[in-house]
Amino acid sequence: MSETVDYVVVGAGSAGCVLANRLSENGKYSVCLLEAGPADKNIWIHIPIGYGKTMFNPKLNWGFYTDPDPHMLNRRIYWPRGKTLGGCSSINGLIYVRGQKQDYDHWGELGNRGWSWEECLPYFRKLESNDLGPGPTRGTQGPLHATSIKTRHELVEAFIASAVNNGVPRVSDFNSGDQEGAGYYQLTTHRGKRCSTAVAYLNPARSRANLRIETQAQATRILMEGKRATGIEYKKGGQLRRILARREVVLSAGALQSPQLLQLSGIGPSSLLREFGIPVVQDMPGVGENLQDHLQLRLIYEVSKPITNNDQLRSIWGKAKMGLQWALFRGGPLAIGINQGAIFCRALPDESPTPDIQFHFGTLSADLAGGQVHDFSGCTYSVCQLRPESRGYVRIKSTDPFEAPSMQPNYLSTDLDQRTAIASVRFARRIADTEPMKSLMKREFRPGNDVRTDDEILHFCREYGATIFHPTGTAKMGVSSDPYAVVDERLRVHGIEGLRIVDASIMPTLVSGNTNVPIVMVAERASEFMLEDAQKQTVQTIRTQPSRLAA
Repeated sequence: MSETVDYVVVGAGSAGCVLANRLSENGKYSVCLLEAGPADKNIWIHIPIGYGKTMFNPKLNWGFYTDPDPHMLNRRIYWPRGKTLGGCSSINGLIYVRGQKQDYDHWGELGNRGWSWEECLPYFRKLESNDLGPGPTRGTQGPLHATSIKTRHELVEAFIASAVNNGVPRVSDFNSGDQEGAGYYQLTTHRGKRCSTAVAYLNPARSRANLRIETQAQATRILMEGKRATGIEYKKGGQLRRILARREVVLSAGALQSPQLLQLSGIGPSSLLREFGIPVVQDMPGVGENLQDHLQLRLIYEVSKPITNNDQLRSIWGKAKMGLQWALFRGGPLAIGINQGAIFCRALPDESPTPDIQFHFGTLSADLAGGQVHDFSGCTYSVCQLRPESRGYVRIKSTDPFEAPSMQPNYLSTDLDQRTAIASVRFARRIADTEPMKSLMKREFRPGNDVRTDDEILHFCREYGATIFHPTGTAKMGVSSDPYAVVDERLRVHGIEGLRIVDASIMPTLVSGNTNVPIVMVAERASEFMLEDAQKQTVQTIRTQPSRLAA
């Protein structure tokens, strides 16, 4: 049995929730939104600091692991991905960052017309409600809240001051297009609760008669008729079902699972498809290639004063106080999250005209992001290279849609990435060794004082480096003459009718910062493309139909 709607959207994540709202907004079109995970009812989704509780929750998190990475001592690295309404926006670190002006100008220079900073800026403004107030680059009426951290923390203040003493200017807005500076992040929170795309976009649209939301519904393949996508096969409640699309199928399953679905459906590298006996619908060598991610390097310090979240979380009274602050006032540490302090700067100033590294400074410490805190007062300097050269891939391992694909990031596989990693660790140490931070740092717990040479630092990066949760690029946007481009500038899959991809996989190059807000912008743009195309199709149909008078 098959049902038919105008649009089928696969994945209710950062992009899918936006599409569901915008495509159903005018009431003209019916939309079905498929999400493999459950509804976003878990309380820890909505408490900002709660992503420590969802980081390893298999009900809300795909919990992927990469293949052994030959450049990372053959380690398999944990890659959490959201599996609930809101997707990664429901379990991420809430950081509100757009990236640099040059990121988007570069997309345009690659031949993607309409994707320069100035052309993307209206959509960034459209999506946001920014508590910094109106400005030439800010919006104040959008669904997604950008909330400033009002509470000042002694450690974060010292971190920012030490950055200033190393020549980094203090700033309050990292989203004007010029990021260089140090300050507090803005967060995707509102009144002390997480503002995911499910909250911002999906909740206001839930009651629409033309929007159907299916949770616990995992897509298994794209239904094709020749070179046209006609719907989605999915599994729910142990049964295979089909939903057909009159107008378009949209993949918003993310940079790991959108290429997996394409490959399972016969769209991808022909050699890979033939290996698994999948009939080739469209030979596209770029599907699953061009994988990029930000590698975080976490320096951990013991703090000389009991002013960290470690201290609060290790005592019953500390936990109770935090809980009461949030329950009664939607305030305190639970309302802020872990990473408060930001630096965007240049680790290789002679080679980088714009910031090339980013810091997430956290007032707690643990062996793993989201893990059990240490038994000492601790803080974490997490630093990542903004525009890595290393490229990996995503490839199916079988025809089973429920088997995770092969994910190979190839971190630190280029000379530039290795040199930037070493320089970023040295810069973090410089911040820690500069007053006023220096007086608060009791000792360097990791990597430790015995790690000093470039080779030793690089080994530390390979041994402890981890994702900062930004895989992108595996179905990149590009001109048709680029053999590795998967979608065009309007995010339509090359050579296939009725199929678009709208998620992080379309980014030709990784943006300089956290990817959630850029993905929301991409989805806002994509929904406009789709509605424009639908209107053109309607006009064309009217024009080609025989006149009733003539009849």
